[in-house]
Amino acid sequence: MAHLVARHHPGSRRRRVSYRRRTQAGFALWLLLATAGISGALGTPSVIERPEARDTGAALVQPGAPAVAPDRLTARFGFCHSGGGRNCVVDGDTFRFEGEKYRIADIDTPETHPARCAEEAVLGEAATRRLRTLLNEGAFTLDEADRDTDVHGRKLRIVTRGGASIGDQLVDEGLARRWEGYRRPWC
Repeated sequence: MAHLVARHHPGSRRRRVSYRRRTQAGFALWLLLATAGISGALGTPSVIERPEARDTGAALVQPGAPAVAPDRLTARFGFCHSGGGRNCVVDGDTFRFEGEKYRIADIDTPETHPARCAEEAVLGEAATRRLRTLLNEGAFTLDEADRDTDVHGRKLRIVTRGGASIGDQLVDEGLARRWEGYRRPWC
């Protein structure tokens, strides 16, 4: 009789079910990892096309695939009001990071020091604020451009996050132009 009481005790049934579920989940995880290891050994491609993206040609990259290097640079950016600072934004295409001055190589933004007209001043301030926001949103990468520095001694870099150019984002938002090798007036 004591055997039946222990067998039908509510806690004992839950433990058995919980143990069974844990072992089934563990087996499922082991099977998934084993299958992934086998498909990797057989040379399964590391890029899988999404069915809903077939028309656009977009693809998903599996974890561990050598697609885009992870973004590792990060800082909290302010504004460089007096021209100095360790991590700050000068204007829409220039900033200081770790004390070094950088110019975003793939764009041109309106001038703010000094602006040549009221429209340029307004757009330049908006580009400056937006660049600060974008840099503060997370880790980024500084990719090399065609030259290392410009005539002002600023390091020329293309700023990316997740492989996408932050400069392109500013262009898409109407706050910058693609760099054409020279400045054009904004007024």
